[in-house]
Amino acid sequence: MRTIIALMLLAAWPITARAGQPTATEAVFRQFGLLGDWAIDCKRPAAADNPHVSDTVLSPGVVTERHDLGADNVVNRYSVLSAEPLSQTQVALQVLFQPGGPNEQRQRLILVVRDGTRRTVFNQAVDGPVEVKDGVSVKYGLPTPLLRKCE
Repeated sequence: MRTIIALMLLAAWPITARAGQPTATEAVFRQFGLLGDWAIDCKRPAAADNPHVSDTVLSPGVVTERHDLGADNVVNRYSVLSAEPLSQTQVALQVLFQPGGPNEQRQRLILVVRDGTRRTVFNQAVDGPVEVKDGVSVKYGLPTPLLRKCE
């Protein structure tokens, strides 16, 4: 009988050991220091030329990202499905853009994160054209903004 109880406890151990632990996605966001608020100029309000990005853990393992381009624009929301380090400064994200909405879209992003800054260097919707390549918007030919971590 003791052997059966011991085996049951041993089998349940991995489940209870993980309870309350961050998911791999959350752990990668913490590793890269991505959680929190970002902007070109944190002291200025959100605007098209000063996007504000917020990365938040809503509940254990659920990471969301919010892009605010100011009062005249719709807030872009992302639900992060996975995060994978590519190097010490690059992280690949699989996200749902505008999750649950009529424009929901699965995308792949690559960010460069270093020295308290972040920049999107790649963005492509699944089965869609590349939107950002090498840190430049393909459509507009402009570099993506370099965002700084807000205190």
